Amino acid sequence: MRRLSRNDECWCGSGLKYKKCHLDQDLKLNEYAGQGYIIPHRKLLKTKEQLDGLRKSAEITKAVLDNVGSLIKEGVTTEEINQWVHNYTIELGGIPAPLNYQGFPKSVCTSINEVICHGIPDDTTLKNGDIINIDVTTILNGYYADASRMFMVGEVEEKAAKLVQVAKECMEIGIDAVKPYGDLYDIGRAVEEHAKANGYSVVREYGGHGIGRSFHEDPHVDHFARRGKGMLLVPGLVFTVEPMINEGGPECKVLEDDWTVVTRDGSLSAQWEHTIVVTESGVEILV
Repeated sequence: MRRLSRNDECWCGSGLKYKKCHLDQDLKLNEYAGQGYIIPHRKLLKTKEQLDGLRKSAEITKAVLDNVGSLIKEGVTTEEINQWVHNYTIELGGIPAPLNYQGFPKSVCTSINEVICHGIPDDTTLKNGDIINIDVTTILNGYYADASRMFMVGEVEEKAAKLVQVAKECMEIGIDAVKPYGDLYDIGRAVEEHAKANGYSVVREYGGHGIGRSFHEDPHVDHFARRGKGMLLVPGLVFTVEPMINEGGPECKVLEDDWTVVTRDGSLSAQWEHTIVVTESGVEILV
């Protein structure tokens, strides 16, 4: 197949013709494809209008996470957190995306201590010394915005506080590894190096994901090192960076509710998450 020239018009795999304003980028992508990179489909690259929609949804997710901390204290149940997140999201004009997503029964994920992700709110009471991840996803006008933060309850042991801090650093280092026309796999390489340097492991079964008009889109984002070339980080690509960092081994298991993921060895786990967009100059954190 011959390469595009500046006299050509551009076509995507579905047969839709694009304006010639895309040609310079398409020529550049041809070069990277020849080097073995996966090139994201044009449909995954968000337009200015779509990014504006994502930013508005992200404002709600951020507001929820900024304010939910006032509830995180000894004696509060995760169901109380769920009710607050649900009501506040609705009050701000959004829809809680987790509710009824593939059967998930609540409006937020609450993952305590050894729970890696997808913890289901219930009558579990927060105790002094707990660490908890609050994972919030909002839908606004059809656009999804996903982020999570760790919170500490009362007096937390030093080892737990360190894990929470290093998990945040892993997310930040992963985001710093995102460069326009860089390699998606650079994220995992950077994250795992930092986690291992601190004596921790990275969960492999779960990772980040593309997001936009759907909760989960391509690409899947690994947070551990892979060899070779991954997807090319083209400006306009939107995805989450959300490394799950374990105090012990990386192995995990899913409980009988088919959602809650815990460390197999019972060790603590921590996770932070941002939704980001690749830009021509670097990266924009949407939430």
